[in-house]
Amino acid sequence: MNKKERKLTEKELRRKEQFEILREKMQQNGYKETPLTIGILQANIGALIIMLPFSVLTAVIYFTINRTGMLELSSWSSILLLPLLLVLIVLHELIHGLVWGIFSENHFRSIEFGVVWAALTPYCTCSEPMKKWQYILGGAMPTLVLGAGTAVIAVVTNHLLLFFLAELMIISGGGDFLIILKILLYRSKGKETVFYDHPYECGVVVFEK
Repeated sequence: MNKKERKLTEKELRRKEQFEILREKMQQNGYKETPLTIGILQANIGALIIMLPFSVLTAVIYFTINRTGMLELSSWSSILLLPLLLVLIVLHELIHGLVWGIFSENHFRSIEFGVVWAALTPYCTCSEPMKKWQYILGGAMPTLVLGAGTAVIAVVTNHLLLFFLAELMIISGGGDFLIILKILLYRSKGKETVFYDHPYECGVVVFEK
């Protein structure tokens, strides 16, 4: 193993073994494999870049409509910010699993959650193939619900705590949107294409023939 590669957990090693079996079957059936993945560091840095326009737009809308809005959180709101953020991070991954589980043949038995502790990054992964639109919808839904949805409520109610949470949820969806961008930019040359969630990296593996 390359020294720069992180050590895989037992769950990841198990998923890797299962994926190797799947890969062999797909290759035997004439499928070509193309990985569309990003590194954890790239995901964290890229998240800030790709989501910055949406974050700025949210702030502009919020403070344009709520002109008397304050920038300082109350003491009570400051105390609630961190625990609410942790709850929303968990919900983010649960929404991934909910959407992908609906599309999977074995539903939620194909969904697995975990944390890459080396990068303090929680994740949700699906062990079944999906269509392009299914994977994209499952990837985008947490940010749409927890980011955009919370932003709308914050604007309507002029609630600063919700505004900050919405901004954080928008930024946290950056890794998902980097992967979605990779998928959208990828031009498949095959008539049959399926998307598998990568067993231990951020992204998908495209099989096509």
